[in-house]
Amino acid sequence: MKKAILTLTASLFAVLAPAQNLISSGSPLYKLPYKNTYVMQTLVAENTFRTAKVEKPKPGTFEQARKVLPSPYWEGHPKEIEMYWKAWQIGLKNVCQPLDDSGFVTSYISPAYNGNIFMWDDAFITMFCRYGDRFFPFQKTLDNFYAKQHPDGFICREIRADGSDCFGRYDPTSTGPNLLPWSEWLYYTQFGDDNRLNKVFPVLAAYYKWLKLNRTWRNGTYWSSGWGTGMDNMPRVPEGYNTIYSNGHMIWLDACLQQIMVANILLKMGFYLERWQEIEEFEDDIKNLSAYINKNMWSERDGFLYDQYANDSLSATQGIYAYWALHTDVLPKQRLDRLVEHLDDTCKFNRPHRVASLAADNPKYKANGRYWEGGVWPGTNYMVVSGLVEKGYRRLAHDIVMNHYNNVLKVYRKTGTFWEYYAPEDAAPGFMARKDFVGWTGLPPIADLIEYIFGIRADIQDSHVTLDVQLLDAYGIDRYPLGADGNISFKVAKRSSVNEKPKVTINTNIPFKLTLIWGDGESVEKEIKVGQNAI
Repeated sequence: MKKAILTLTASLFAVLAPAQNLISSGSPLYKLPYKNTYVMQTLVAENTFRTAKVEKPKPGTFEQARKVLPSPYWEGHPKEIEMYWKAWQIGLKNVCQPLDDSGFVTSYISPAYNGNIFMWDDAFITMFCRYGDRFFPFQKTLDNFYAKQHPDGFICREIRADGSDCFGRYDPTSTGPNLLPWSEWLYYTQFGDDNRLNKVFPVLAAYYKWLKLNRTWRNGTYWSSGWGTGMDNMPRVPEGYNTIYSNGHMIWLDACLQQIMVANILLKMGFYLERWQEIEEFEDDIKNLSAYINKNMWSERDGFLYDQYANDSLSATQGIYAYWALHTDVLPKQRLDRLVEHLDDTCKFNRPHRVASLAADNPKYKANGRYWEGGVWPGTNYMVVSGLVEKGYRRLAHDIVMNHYNNVLKVYRKTGTFWEYYAPEDAAPGFMARKDFVGWTGLPPIADLIEYIFGIRADIQDSHVTLDVQLLDAYGIDRYPLGADGNISFKVAKRSSVNEKPKVTINTNIPFKLTLIWGDGESVEKEIKVGQNAI
């Protein structure tokens, strides 16, 4: 039986691998401009996106979208609701059709940058776009990356509209950050799409394994580059190395933490799908990387995590990259508390617009952000806020998300649009930031509003919804999607204090379990039945 499986796998590669080598770079018969050095990854043989038929769905009009998308209301806050709908309106304009012979397999939402698709941009974009799945299949944007997976598991981080990779796979800037599994897991917990989970798992596992084989030092830790981490010009590498292009012979903290996060997600996927063999190494990876980071990349003096240089010394750059630790169990509670304290420090990350990407006491910090020299980025802020909530720092998370949201709102009031990133010292766009950026800046007006201001977070696996009420105003949302068919309306009544138990009305066409949270963490659990429910 085992021999038959190996024969079948080899046969699949005989069909699929040559097809990938011929994928277009301006020609449907593109051949590699260098010798074929691929070491085939067997999981790629299961990647059905590489041979999928092209789909070109077109979104309806914005007026049609308003009748389908989740519809929020917030008493006394009409501009906030206007901003929500404006983000969807701009985002819909950025839906693109795949070019003929590009090798892309579906329509997609563009990062609104230079016409190319970007791995980490689109991972963040699909995190808020999942709320629009009933109107347009935004999650399939990621299918174009999967269709372009190489036979060894590599996926380029930036791909041109004609389907050609922007970088060779061994370029230090060629790929990352590895956030695709995070986006897919959020989508799965919202909708429970088993079919998609089955399709994406081998693709994501193969990419994880490529990174492990090609982006590690001999001790198993990971390296990257400024472009590879997405944080282009943050001052991280030692003098003499290029900030953007070089790995600096460093151990890159965020690359390590992201692989731990992703390994945990793939473990959950693998257990659910009963893919035991493909995931058996992941637990050891998590254990070994976590132990190394705790022992070698933590500064007890500073209470912070840092990159590590080739001579084993630690970097002095305190950046937002350290907070990927919130999405892992790397740090014990005492150390995590110390790391989190820096988010409240006005000399570090707690600037007028939170969270500055670079600590304000760094000599390179700029008041206008100058990209990653202090700029406030919606994607990394979403990472910080979601991680804080996951680890139980819900009050701090709420303070940060309200500050970030209100600054984005102030800039929206002034300019009528959204920006690539924002200045940390003023309610203003960042230096040379691109406008109409939806783009990942759809996160604050849509995902942040729903999940961390309204406090509605779902997990369809357990038929469970959390409603974390921290606002005093009356608010709610209609057409909240849950599972394949769930359509829910939440209405929260006005309160006089944060410690007052919220009064909530829920209308739903599916049953689910609700955890209602308020005050300092008081909570009740309720079984919600089909129809109208009052709590």
